[in-house]
Amino acid sequence: MTDRRPAPNDPRTLGATDMQTPPMILGGNVFGWTADEATSFAILDRFVERGGTMIDTADGYSAWVPGHEGGESEALIGRWLKASGKRDQVLIATKVGMLSGEGGTGLAPARIAAAARASLDRLGVDCIDLYYAHQDDPDVPQAEVLAALGKLIDAGLVREIGASNFGAMRLKSALDLAREEGLPHYRVLQPEYNLVSRHKFEGELQNLCVEHNIGVAPYYGLASGFLTGKYRSAQDLGQSVRGGGMAKLLEGKGAEVLTTMDAIATETGATHAQIALAWLAAQEGVVAPIASATSVAQLDELIDGWELKLNEAQLDRLNEAGA
Repeated sequence: MTDRRPAPNDPRTLGATDMQTPPMILGGNVFGWTADEATSFAILDRFVERGGTMIDTADGYSAWVPGHEGGESEALIGRWLKASGKRDQVLIATKVGMLSGEGGTGLAPARIAAAARASLDRLGVDCIDLYYAHQDDPDVPQAEVLAALGKLIDAGLVREIGASNFGAMRLKSALDLAREEGLPHYRVLQPEYNLVSRHKFEGELQNLCVEHNIGVAPYYGLASGFLTGKYRSAQDLGQSVRGGGMAKLLEGKGAEVLTTMDAIATETGATHAQIALAWLAAQEGVVAPIASATSVAQLDELIDGWELKLNEAQLDRLNEAGA
């Protein structure tokens, strides 16, 4: 199999895998949605040009858009891979478990097998580098889920597996089961985690990942754009299709976090988005946050922040503001 290595932008290893990434993974949830095909191709080209290596998508992206059914992001990435010839320069992560279709729903073994084949076809690749269980499925025994994923690994269709949206108890039981029964281990966790949403990861789940060397790649690193600083009042909420979900953040700790970020932006010259991702990248267990961009300029801003290292005092102030 081709060895895919990243450019030397602070490469970090994803847990116990042999996959490396700079301190940001490119989110593919916007491809074919808020970023059209031409823009998405330009973003993907620029990401690779500047040393990015891992692209994250899912079979469910973007089923929430009227007229979409899921798989649109994967299909667009597949067209880009074919047109660009850059498959050997990137790592592809995708997910299964939120859509229904051939083989049933959730993480039923037949659904995993059918969904993996569909994702491979849409992406136009012979192997998925990192395949996530998109969410836990309490209706399917974990041994059956891991065995189904193991069959994909044995067939050379998947390199490594990860878990997304798993709680500590269920992740631990999956790890224990894998060890006891010789099943594949989840090597990467993708939780929701950012400066204004910390309770789902910090504590038991974070400690478990550190203990077992599970690489953490948080999603919603910018809190759907809230942490860019553009949502400051009720009048700002109409700026984008995501604005409606920002009101609750303003009412909570969000305003205090933004005020603290304002001060750190003045101290460092960094943008709010750069600060948000740098804070994430500095958290114990976190390898690289996932962030999406809807323009090349926006992507360049995020990448320009890869070298930003917040000092301990700045990290402490951000921790306190979002606690």
